Amino acid sequence: MRTQTKQTQEQLTPARALQILIDGNKRFVNNLKANRDLLQQVNETSEGQHPFAIILSCIDSRTGAELIFDQGLGDIFSVRIAGNCVNEDILGSMEFACKFAGAKLVVVLGHTRCGAIKGACDDVRVGNLTTLLNKIRPAVDDTHVPGERNSSNSGFVEAVAHRNVQLSVEQITERSPLLKEMLATGSIGIVGGIYDVSTGYVEFDQQL
Repeated sequence: MRTQTKQTQEQLTPARALQILIDGNKRFVNNLKANRDLLQQVNETSEGQHPFAIILSCIDSRTGAELIFDQGLGDIFSVRIAGNCVNEDILGSMEFACKFAGAKLVVVLGHTRCGAIKGACDDVRVGNLTTLLNKIRPAVDDTHVPGERNSSNSGFVEAVAHRNVQLSVEQITERSPLLKEMLATGSIGIVGGIYDVSTGYVEFDQQL
């Protein structure tokens, strides 16, 4: 598979960038990895990079974006933080990726059975983790499903994970006028999705 170039990046629309990720996830689920020469891609990207998307995902060891979307070197920016929550540094990274590096798509990717989500559901307070989990609390407070409101209720945990992705997507445009403007002009797209750690499948909340 070809390495992403400035020319191929410029020709992409946000919708096409999303489709590339969808197609890559289908290959991953079906164990049909694209044929790439990674050492050749090292050489081809040595003078510059032209990723088509930036993906904010959790640090969970099962959720590496390059793997689950079957992408190569230079294809995507990958930002990882427990609970795939948004902060100022991540917003700055997204602004760089889209405004200056030409990425066409911003993805917030949550996942099932997330430890950070479970911690927020249980109101865990330990060291610096407390501050991080507080960023997920709005999703916990905003989620209403039958049963206990803690990690013992798997339905509640998964509903909170979905709501956390939705709120993170909303925060991106609320807290970044630059990205909001780019979204309004169609220069970029922003979507949320959930990765199922049991199947390998990514379900996107919306289509462009």
